[in-house]
Order: sequence, then C-alpha cells, then structure tokens
Amino acid sequence: MKERAGIQSVEVGFSLLEVLGQARGPLMLRDLAAAAGMSAAKAHRYLVSFQRLALVVQDAVSTRYDLGPAALRLGLASLSRLDAVKLARERMPQLMTRVEHTLALAVRGNHGPTIVHWEEPPHAVTVNLRLGDVMPLLSSATGRCFAAWAPADAIAPLLTEELARARRQGLRELPSTMAEVERMLVEVRERGIARVVDVLLPGVAGFCAPVFDADGHLALGIVAMGPTGSFDADWKGAVAGPLRECASQLSSDLGWRG
Repeated sequence: MKERAGIQSVEVGFSLLEVLGQARGPLMLRDLAAAAGMSAAKAHRYLVSFQRLALVVQDAVSTRYDLGPAALRLGLASLSRLDAVKLARERMPQLMTRVEHTLALAVRGNHGPTIVHWEEPPHAVTVNLRLGDVMPLLSSATGRCFAAWAPADAIAPLLTEELARARRQGLRELPSTMAEVERMLVEVRERGIARVVDVLLPGVAGFCAPVFDADGHLALGIVAMGPTGSFDADWKGAVAGPLRECASQLSSDLGWRG
C-alpha cells in the first residue's frame, strides 16, 4: 500500500513534544534538542511556535521548557476517551448516590497517577485538587493504590524519589525506609483498597480502589474522599464497600477474571 503524504515538519516538531512527554521534568534547550536529535537553533524555532499554541511553556527564571496547558488538555481528552475511563464515568452517578462524597478517576501518567475526572456531591467540602494533578505515591490513597499494583519498574524510581524527599522533610507520618513502604503496600494489596486519613490533606480522608483490565493490568483507580468528620474511613464501611464493589464490577466488565 502506498504511504500517504504528510507534512514532514510536523512530524519533526512532534519529536520535541514526545521528548518532553517522556521527561521527568522541564528541560534546557540544549538537552531537549539533543534528545530530539536536532540542533538547538532548529529546536528553538519549533518551540517558539509551540509556545504560541500553548503546547509548550518556558520558565522565565530557569529558561527550561515543559509541556503547556494545550498539551495537558489534549492528553486529558485522549485519556478520557479510553474505554475504561468512559465506563467508569458512566458509573459515577450511581456510586455518588451511595457514598455521597467527592469521587475521582485516576490513570497512570508519565509522572505518576493523574486525575482525569472529578465529581462532587451538592454539599461537598471543597478539596484543592484539579484535573491533571499528579498524586504522590506515599501520601495519597491514589498514589498508594498505584504503587501497590502498577508495574514495579515504572513505580520504583518515583517511590525512591518520594522516599528520599520524605526523609529530608522529616515527615513522620510517611514510611522512612523501603522496607516500611513494602509493608504498607502489602497491606494495600491484602485489603484490596488503599486508604489515607489526615496525611495528604489535614482533615481529609480518602480511599482508592483499583480497576484491572482483561490482562490483569491496573487500568485506573476510583477515588473517594471527604472530611474526616463525615467520611466513613472504616475498611469495611459505607465508603469502602461500595467503592470496592464498583471497582470489581468495572474490572469484570473490562474482562478481568482475577
């Protein structure tokens, strides 16, 4: 079959976006250009256009480049159209009537578990989280869920970084050694759900239940969170039970037979 004609400059420029998407953080021009296999001058011309389109932003102080808000919107739109996310979103209203607390969906992104959908009940206490936020692995229920079931090779570097940061900051409520981290994750796997209370945000508790695809891979996490005064944080309580049931049914609908 004859290959269809395209616009080569678009394909060349996309390599810069691909490098930024795979990077652990913002990059200097020389490093970004080198990783994309082009000269700094050539990369700069593409980056100027990408900045005009909000696909890329440049920090005024460090001069480093990173993906911009337009890239985030495109990424979230793509993630939200995945079958697992679509099916999960369809189940949110019914789950909301049972738990009556803020619900969210998270998927694995390049930098960690990322919030892609968010719903609040009419009288919810506002929680300072946004679509696109990347959740920490050690201090959030979402992060602990992904740390417990996501591929170890993808999670290990992020866990090592967070563990080192927790040590430097002296956060006593978080694990301080990798052995403690593993014990925490073993409990998450045994209970089939992750939980935090007054860890990520003071006065807020949360659960995250895993959803698996037909191959047994973690497809997404279903999150419920609310103020500790009204949120049932019991492992078998009024929030954890419906959350587990919803995640289990969704996993089954995706073909998981675990």
